[in-house]
Amino acid sequence: MLWTVVRRHLRPYLPHVIAVVVLQLATVLATLFLPSLNARIIDNGVATGDTAYIWRVGGVMLVVALIQVVTAIASVWFAARVAMGLGRDIRRAVYTRVDRFSTEEMGRFGAPTLITRGTNDVQQVQMFVLMFLSFMVMVPIMSIGGIVMAIQEDAGLSWLVWVSVPVLLVIVGMLVRLLMPLFQRMQDNIDAINGVMREQIMGIRVVRAFVREDHEARRFTTANAALTDTSVRIGRLFVIMGPAITVVLHMATAAVLWFGGHRVDAGLVQVGSLTAFMQYLLQILGAVMMGTFMFMMLPRAMISARRIGEVIDVVPSLAEPASPVPLVADGGGATVEFRDVTFAYPGADAPVLDGVSFTAPAGRTTAIIGSTGAGKSSLVSLIPRLHDATSGQVLLDGVPVTELSRATISAAVGLVPQKPYLFSGTVAENLRFGDPSAGDAQLWEALEVARADGFVRERTTGEGDTARTGLDSGISQGGTNVSGGQRQRLCIARTLVAAPRVYVFDDSFSALDVTTDAEVRQGLAKRTRGATSIIVAQRISTITGADQILVLEAGRIVGRGTHEELLASSQTYREIVDSQITVEELA
Repeated sequence: MLWTVVRRHLRPYLPHVIAVVVLQLATVLATLFLPSLNARIIDNGVATGDTAYIWRVGGVMLVVALIQVVTAIASVWFAARVAMGLGRDIRRAVYTRVDRFSTEEMGRFGAPTLITRGTNDVQQVQMFVLMFLSFMVMVPIMSIGGIVMAIQEDAGLSWLVWVSVPVLLVIVGMLVRLLMPLFQRMQDNIDAINGVMREQIMGIRVVRAFVREDHEARRFTTANAALTDTSVRIGRLFVIMGPAITVVLHMATAAVLWFGGHRVDAGLVQVGSLTAFMQYLLQILGAVMMGTFMFMMLPRAMISARRIGEVIDVVPSLAEPASPVPLVADGGGATVEFRDVTFAYPGADAPVLDGVSFTAPAGRTTAIIGSTGAGKSSLVSLIPRLHDATSGQVLLDGVPVTELSRATISAAVGLVPQKPYLFSGTVAENLRFGDPSAGDAQLWEALEVARADGFVRERTTGEGDTARTGLDSGISQGGTNVSGGQRQRLCIARTLVAAPRVYVFDDSFSALDVTTDAEVRQGLAKRTRGATSIIVAQRISTITGADQILVLEAGRIVGRGTHEELLASSQTYREIVDSQITVEELA
């Protein structure tokens, strides 16, 4: 999976990768050449007192060392460019895929793990790629070349290489085997702590309202302790790795000095060759140690890559049609039709909607009312294709929404959701979500219709030179620095700026008082004249003027007609009316 994830995004950086290989090859060759030159200086210069030879070969050593430094710096630079660019591209791929997720996929993964996979997991892959590019040429060539050069200097001591290297590899293999499950647990612990923190931040008002700070602190402490415990276990293994490698290095050095000293005393090898052999052995073990660091990162990178791949490989349930059908815009509203629609959430025991059929005529207002859990929000979510019907068809102007592109549906249908959400930025930036090219005059017109112009004109955020007012005033993430009613009205204004052919208001007036509700509906009636309006409401006064009212109960339409017709024909509708106001007062 790691190679699959990397390969998908590595193609644009192949020239950089080739540069890394060439530069590292030059670095390794220079590194391997230096001990041999040092041995010549000792044996042919120092031992014989030939100063000219020392200066001549020493000059060559300086040039080779300079080449080694320059090529090493350049290879790291190119490797960093590849790794950072690859990380950026993978993050973009994860974000793009998540951006196309339906509510079903979002519910399956959850926000905390998606955040971790798009940040921490990508970082683990990115760092492994950096390490791999930095050492992928150095480790094998340094190891193989070091062995060849060491044997060339003194074949009689070559057995030290065949003993020390396998010992080091065994230690590394044992550590990697122990680390693999711990890294999986660490990523899961990061998901858990992200989930707890996100819940506490999003629900801070509820936490404070019920004085549950201590309880939430204990939840966070538990999640934090689990992550800390896993990190400590991983740290202990890393701590063991350092001394283990050091012991092997020192034992190899001591063995070279002990056995090599005897060989020098016996005249079987010169001092310079013994020094070179020891340097080559240390280079070999150093290369193995660098490979060790890379392979220590491999288990976590593999786990992170698998988690990233699970996101990127998801085929969104709401796929774009292969050949989208254009929707002819005639300047008026679009007809919305449900044909025997049944809808069930994945894993649900029973459908939320069962055999729903109705037509919302173009240019007319259709209202939907029913008890909590009747399926009202699920029904209207099928119109902008936030979900696909399990069976049956949802049509816009006679065209199934499954045959329309997302852009076409977005241009035709404007949804004001049940839970209004604003993004961090300014009021103007939030309103221009509906139409990025909208001018200030259009924004103020939409705000006036939504009865939001008054508080927007009076808003001031920041202090001194950073103070901003009106359309430029700041909005915090989620719109937490405005009230619920103000947030709803800004969301209504945002949809008005988009000027769609179908307006869908999913209980969008619930946070408004009766007076403001009436004023907003009055403004909307003028502004949306000619467009199709579908209103989900709990308040009877909001829908009495609708051209058609649908009464929903347990996912089925149990009544339809105007307000007066339903008062006479629908027991369910009368019960809803009686729970809010007497029939005589409303009639």
